[in-house]
Amino acid sequence: MKKSVFYLLALFLTLNSCTRDELQTENPSVQVVQKDPLTGKQINSEINSTIKNSGTFNWKNASDHLLWSAVFRGNRMVSIGFGASKDDFDRSLSANSKAMEAEILDVIRQQEGVEPTRFLISSDQYLNQIDVVVEKEETITALRKMKTIRYVEPGDYHYFEIENSLNPNAKSSGSSGCGFDSAVLNAADYTTTAPNAKIPWAFTQHNIPNAWSYSTGAGVTIGLIDTGVSPEQTLLGSSFNTGASSGRTISKFGSYVNGSTTDGPADQCGHGTKMASVMAAPKNNAGLPVGVAYNANLITYRAASNVVLETSSEQNGVKTAFTDLANNAGVKIISMSMGHIFSVGKIEDGVKYAYSKGKLIFCAGGTSTSFTNFVGVIFPASMSETQAVTGVKEGTSNQKCDVCHSGSQIDFTFQMERANGNTVPVLSYYNNQADYVGGSSVATAATAGIAALVWAKNPSWTREQVLNKMRQSATYYPTVNSNYGYGNINVLKAVQ
Repeated sequence: MKKSVFYLLALFLTLNSCTRDELQTENPSVQVVQKDPLTGKQINSEINSTIKNSGTFNWKNASDHLLWSAVFRGNRMVSIGFGASKDDFDRSLSANSKAMEAEILDVIRQQEGVEPTRFLISSDQYLNQIDVVVEKEETITALRKMKTIRYVEPGDYHYFEIENSLNPNAKSSGSSGCGFDSAVLNAADYTTTAPNAKIPWAFTQHNIPNAWSYSTGAGVTIGLIDTGVSPEQTLLGSSFNTGASSGRTISKFGSYVNGSTTDGPADQCGHGTKMASVMAAPKNNAGLPVGVAYNANLITYRAASNVVLETSSEQNGVKTAFTDLANNAGVKIISMSMGHIFSVGKIEDGVKYAYSKGKLIFCAGGTSTSFTNFVGVIFPASMSETQAVTGVKEGTSNQKCDVCHSGSQIDFTFQMERANGNTVPVLSYYNNQADYVGGSSVATAATAGIAALVWAKNPSWTREQVLNKMRQSATYYPTVNSNYGYGNINVLKAVQ
């Protein structure tokens, strides 16, 4: 039987081209008049060393030379966050936004010797954030001295691509979380419910089927930020609103720019389809796995090509998805099972913007190969504005799955790995087929579905009231476990 375990932080991308270092070294048009930039190997070594020694890495603590070297190795792109204070990220609440941005552009103009039309890539509509092209280290130094600068970061540094080039013999069980497999489900991994839907074993462990007597998620809208949804899976399309799941909607958008335009909402990876399935697949007579909140509305965003958020297009896509969902008054919950091993300023701004609009945000704690076992909870699950979720083994709340991350920032756990290694049954990318999915990815999507059940039962509640009920219904309440938060949620208790 096939099993598909999705890796949220697979470090090994399938590449057949030369490295970015090689590409940029071959470009004779750029004249570097200062100290040579560090190589990708040197940059990554400093990043890895910092994470191993302190548990985290942030560009704000890097030297000017390390930062500029990463900018140089990343298409010279720079992401800048500005504001009157560290929390001044919302343009609509920032009285001096235009003046601050103009001052920053003027500093770059003076340092680079070119007009803004030559270096300004984009200016965010909702956030105090811009992307620019910078050639000189002196420009980085000048920007970081400005009082209105919240962060200056490389806008397109490909950490994972470089790691892959440095570890050509390393083995990986996946490629950035993507896969299109289907599987014949083991009969022991599900039970059947009327009219003819399969209930995944993990749902029973969390008392979800019994909770459906009280709530099925009706009236709640979940926003899913991922790789999109398969156009070939009708249960997440034309048949989404069928059977016991009648009276709801699914909407699909694309914010990932591939080239000069977005490439649409369709999943071209497979990951997003499975997250949508465990969260809200319909309960009908198709004989396939049902989702946790099978009556909830769903809005999906194809925000990235895979789950490793390192390219400028992916980071911008995620940022846009967060701000769009934040501005959608009908959305209560946002789930994202993607991330990076260190923070990305523009995504952090997007998360904070959504949080400021009252959204309940769930993010995956991290899933990876053994190569990254030195990494704790990944970004943005590491943020205080998000609820970090990780996967644990069946019958436990403190034994993480073989590829899952844990740490003090975890808020909840979800049982998604059996003793024989089987994970959670879900819909496949292809119509009329099923598959398995694991890791903190599926744990996060399922927990977002649980939140929808609680909120649907109590539609007048605030985000904090929903969260408190989930906490009170979990294993370790009121004492938080040092690595697994509140643990597993008893969903029946949460909706009673």
